Amino acid sequence: MGPAEGSARPGRFFGVYLLYCLNPRHRGRVYVGFTVNPARRVQQHNGGRQKGGAWRTSGRGPWEMVLLVHGFPSAVAALRFEWAWQHPSASRRLAHLGRRVRGEASFAFHLRVLAAMLRAAPWLRLPLTVRWLRPDFCRDLSPPPPPHMPLAFGPLPAPHAPKDSKQATGQGAEDQCTLCGGALQDEEGPLRCPHPGCPLLAHVICLAEEFLQAEPGQLVPLEGQCPRCKNSLLWGDLISLCRMGAEKDGEDSDLEEGHWTDLLET
Repeated sequence: MGPAEGSARPGRFFGVYLLYCLNPRHRGRVYVGFTVNPARRVQQHNGGRQKGGAWRTSGRGPWEMVLLVHGFPSAVAALRFEWAWQHPSASRRLAHLGRRVRGEASFAFHLRVLAAMLRAAPWLRLPLTVRWLRPDFCRDLSPPPPPHMPLAFGPLPAPHAPKDSKQATGQGAEDQCTLCGGALQDEEGPLRCPHPGCPLLAHVICLAEEFLQAEPGQLVPLEGQCPRCKNSLLWGDLISLCRMGAEKDGEDSDLEEGHWTDLLET
């Protein structure tokens, strides 16, 4: 795989969430899952298996989605993260954490595992965001996430209304990549510098190779200097700001409903 081939497809959302059970009979139970639509997914869990929820959460609601990790480059990357978070003792990168100790709440244990995952390969270099959806559940992670992984609070921002791709990017048929001079195709989702007045427009692969000159041997950059305006840029921010090629989340609904990780729970 070449540099940045694992970069996010602009406009796609892949997240891994932590549910907390508010039912007095089951209070304190947690559930880790994958989603392309957090609001819809929590409704499915609270609606039971007949509404698309998981068997472990069915009939035990209400459930609250309290934490969301998002910014994964693909569904596969998010699903692998989900599996490792669900089964840390089976992951060679997390086996040193051991199982939940006596007196440790399930919620605290899952946060301990998450903190370790964000500091371990391969997740260490992903442009992830850790979002606390419920401030009353917020806890400090120890160790804290890497500097390039921001902490966010509150619900996800509302998605932007769909726009014509050329209007949204100011891109015309004659536009060229600032770095290689090649044509910019609509479906490639060119990256652009967010700083006012900067004319940078670049292929994902071209800008990734530019950033990776400072980190030889890596596949996905963390940050770099804009080759035009010289401002510092986070790779994850560039990917998040690129909205071309957005697809309807309904096309990914089958990923959420009864995907392969549910079979590991039986």
